[in-house]
Amino acid sequence: MRITGGSARGQHLLRPKTGWRFIRPTGDRVREALFHILGDQVVGSTVLDLYAGTGALGLEALSRGAETVIFVDQSRQALELVHGNLTRCFPTANAALEQLNLSRSDSLERLRKKMPAQLFFDLIFLDPPYEKKLAEKTLAMVERGGLLHKNGLVIAEERASEQLAHQYKTLTLINHRRYGETSLWLYCKQE
Repeated sequence: MRITGGSARGQHLLRPKTGWRFIRPTGDRVREALFHILGDQVVGSTVLDLYAGTGALGLEALSRGAETVIFVDQSRQALELVHGNLTRCFPTANAALEQLNLSRSDSLERLRKKMPAQLFFDLIFLDPPYEKKLAEKTLAMVERGGLLHKNGLVIAEERASEQLAHQYKTLTLINHRRYGETSLWLYCKQE
């Protein structure tokens, strides 16, 4: 597992220890394809990486010019892994780590209370455990949470056999891609 582009291209990332089945990193090929789709939208962006795991998506964003990344996971071990990868790749990055159980319906409201009122995100990545309907639940929470800039993007990753809705109130599906067993859904906030 490595960073696929940007300033830290080729940098190897720390991986989950053997037996840590609760962390499933987004593969290099899928990340590279996603960031090709996003292109220059990453430069100068404020990013929220939900279900961060190893932090691969947020780290890729930093490598490609994101200004700020907040990594969120419920697992202390996952956040330690993210911290190790941050220290290894971007020791001076404008980044923060938050431990939150994202299966709780009020978790993003709790996150919002911890952040400055003027902070909104340009990009939100969510890569929950597959086949637990957490992507749907989290998309609905993001939509009502007031965390996303107008025209901001939410990128949801889920097993390709799953189906996500085309609309979550103000979030509209603008792109759907399949890479083997993984699918990406890109939603834009439109009001």
